[in-house]
Amino acid sequence: MDNALILLVQVVMMFLLAVMGYLMFRFKKITLEGSKSLGNILIYLSLPAVIINSFLRDGGPEMLRGLLISAGAALVTLVISVVVSTLFFKQDGIAKFASAFSNPGFFGIPLINGLLGNGAVFYVAFYIAFLNILQWTWGVSVMTGQKGKVSVKRVLTAPFIIGMLIGLVFFLFKIPRPALVTNLISLTAGLNTPLAMFVIGIYLAQTNVGKMFKKGKLYLVSLVRLIVIPVLCFGVLSLLPASMNEIRVAVLIAAACPVGSNVAVYAQLHDQDYGYAVETVVISTMLSIVTIPVLMSIAMAIWG
Repeated sequence: MDNALILLVQVVMMFLLAVMGYLMFRFKKITLEGSKSLGNILIYLSLPAVIINSFLRDGGPEMLRGLLISAGAALVTLVISVVVSTLFFKQDGIAKFASAFSNPGFFGIPLINGLLGNGAVFYVAFYIAFLNILQWTWGVSVMTGQKGKVSVKRVLTAPFIIGMLIGLVFFLFKIPRPALVTNLISLTAGLNTPLAMFVIGIYLAQTNVGKMFKKGKLYLVSLVRLIVIPVLCFGVLSLLPASMNEIRVAVLIAAACPVGSNVAVYAQLHDQDYGYAVETVVISTMLSIVTIPVLMSIAMAIWG
């Protein structure tokens, strides 16, 4: 029940923030152009800050080893996600993007913190970084249909890569961190959740909610995102020894989260069907109230 309550609190908070964005748009206090600007703040400022913030901690060789193992686990699970989503949605770029990428920043981190403690959040730093890099490259490519246009320069200058590199420098070289710096990064990272949900609320205000629940495609996206991919990831993570239980639980939570709100952000920034993108987020988030507690209960019972 505790796991379910943790998730329920996050879901309620998410929808209340989205309602605020919804009302701001309905009362004409935020425009479509304004919501696009919020999307730019998310991608170029707050999300990189989330990544940097996760590295601002002290640790020895054992912590570094755990970080590298979690990075490998994150990469494998994300490859599984991309492959599975491609197999299920060959012609639907938004469905492919939505089913491949979860929402570890909002759902994952609070769940990991509640189940394992704040220290375990460190083990999804690379998951968040890799996920955002894949969204920035492969995700945009499949969403827009502009394949083959991803360059090395584009990857290396992506805001998420820059954020990860800055975070690694802080972590590996133990650079002194004045309170002013850490507080600034933490505050900027804190913008991520409310801004993302405001944007989702604005998008939702432009969709037909009644028709949304009748679209079978949305439930297929949720099935892939919430069940098929996490179950496969559970099988792979089970190969890790029991001594790494904290790492595999943290990564599995990240992999089991609902569709990330970035699918809508990117859809709007690239002039795609962001109404459809928002619907994948809303439906999968509602269904995750059931799927995540069930999956994690089974996984933790098996893993001990």
